[in-house]
Parts: sequence; C-alpha cells; structure tokens
Amino acid sequence: MDISTTTDAPPPTPSRPTTAEGKRTARGATRPGDRIFLGLSRGSGILLLVIMAAIAVFLTYRAALAIGKDHGSFLTTFEWNTNVLPPTFGIAVLAFGTIVSSVIAMAIAVPVAVAIALFITHYAPRRMSGPVAYVIDLLAAVPSIVYGLWGALVLVPHMNGLYGWLNDFFGWTGVFSWQEGAPRSMLTVGILLSIMILPIITNVSREVFRQVPQMHEEAALALGATRWEVIRMSVLPFGRSGVISASMLGLGRALGETMAVATVLSPSFDIQASLLDPGGGTFAQNIASKFSEANEFGRDALIASGLVLFVITLVVNGAARVIIARRSEYSGANA
Repeated sequence: MDISTTTDAPPPTPSRPTTAEGKRTARGATRPGDRIFLGLSRGSGILLLVIMAAIAVFLTYRAALAIGKDHGSFLTTFEWNTNVLPPTFGIAVLAFGTIVSSVIAMAIAVPVAVAIALFITHYAPRRMSGPVAYVIDLLAAVPSIVYGLWGALVLVPHMNGLYGWLNDFFGWTGVFSWQEGAPRSMLTVGILLSIMILPIITNVSREVFRQVPQMHEEAALALGATRWEVIRMSVLPFGRSGVISASMLGLGRALGETMAVATVLSPSFDIQASLLDPGGGTFAQNIASKFSEANEFGRDALIASGLVLFVITLVVNGAARVIIARRSEYSGANA
C-alpha cells in the first residue's frame, strides 16, 4: 500500500506579502480611515518639526542682530547694559545661575521623588497610596506664580535658620558662607524649584514602577529576597530609563521657570562664590524682568539669551534620549 496516497498532506502555508504594497495591505493601510489617520499623524509630526525650525530661525536671526552690535563678549561678559551706548551684555552670569539652581533642584528632587514613587507602589497600603498619589497630582497642577508667592511669603522668611546652620558648620568652605542678608539666593531658588518639579518626577516614576512585570518580583521573592532586594534587583533596573526621562522632564521645567524664580531671587548680576548670598540670575528670570522696559535692541539681546536657553534645552533632551537608548535593561525588561 502506498503510504503517500493515504497520508494527509499538510495544508499549504499562506504566502506572506513581500512587496511594500502587500505589507500595507496586510496592515490594513489601504482602508480610507487608516489612510486619513496616517496622513494626519504624518502631518502632525512634520508640523512639529516646522514649528521647531521656525522658532530656531527666529531666535537665531534676532540674536544675530544683537550680538553683532555687542561691544562685550556674549559668552563671558559679566554685565547686562543694553540701553546705553555702546551696549555691552553677556550671558555668563545667567548661564551660571541657571545651571546652579537647576543642579540644586535636581539633587534634592530626584532622590525624594524616586523614594515617594517607590513608597506609593511597593510599601504603602492601598488605602494610603491612593490619597498620597492624589496629593502629588494636585501639586503638579499648582501654577508657578502660586509657588512663587508661597516661596516669597513662607519659604524665604523661614530660611534664616537653615542659612545660619550652614554658615556655622560649613561656612569655612566658602560655598555656604552667609553675610546675614536676606535669604534670596540660589539655594532658596533651588529648593523652591525642587518642590515644583517633585510632582512631575514622582508621577512619571510611579507609572514606570507600576509597569514592572509581576513575575520578576515574584521570582525574586521566591529566591528569598527581601522587599528592598526585590526593588534593587527588579524594580530599579527596569525603571532606570523611566526615571531618567522623568528627571529630564523636571529639569526642563527647572531650566525654564520664570515667575517663581523672579519672586524669590534678588539678582545682582554677579557671580557669588557662596550659594547663600544674593546674586546671579537665570535666563528665564532675566527675560521676564527686563523685557517690558527694554528697547528694541534690548529685546533682541534678551532673545539672544533665550536662544542659548533653547539650545541648552535641546542638548539636555538629546542627551536624555541617548542615555535611554543605551539602557538595554529597559528595552529587554518586558521580554
């Protein structure tokens, strides 16, 4: 008996589309609704790039007009006099103040925000985690001017004790020496900014930690790991890139914050070695405080400083994307 005549042959394997048109057909891209959605999505992406390019061109053009007439060094001059002849201005003090205040804010906010996110997702009981997360969400919705008023009326008057303690124990370093002046300095600005960016970093980190595969944590517990070891071996490696993204979002707000900084800072347009002495300033604060009284050339100079802040923001976000792309733990965590 011929076995080949009795054995059922396997069903033919359907051929997969090999051409681009076949792939689009398989994905349903030939449907009218899909084509409309594809066109809208592509147009939105292109529109975003066009807007960014238009902003960059505008800032560059106006900045070139101002820098061409500057009698100082735009990058190293320690003064800002645009209403006199010849005009002299530079961004050295503004760059220093922006970077220092943002670094202070990040150093305070990131550890606290990650700790709060871990507490909500892995330590707090359900009846407590909900209200705490709700309060964090409310803090993220508070306007900047409200934070600024709170900083000026509540935070600044209560900073004297902290400033005195830092001066007594760490004044010898020069970084924390205090001349008994009003506590409207970079340290106060950094603390206020850390409070402002804390909800952003906490919310994003909390959502990332919630996405950790349950079997990863259960496997660690099955091996006898403690709760902290589970967090250290499973949760933090999975959420590292998410925490970096959250930190960059917070840093973006800290770099561009205006009204809150202008409310609590007493700028003297000078770089002080001590973080407790008034001085310095930030790009956004300088633009907000000087734009209304500036002449046409002064506005161009302020736009030039805005261009530098624009470039710094792009560099920070680009660096964050590179760091996230290189984190293989995150890309393979859900495998």
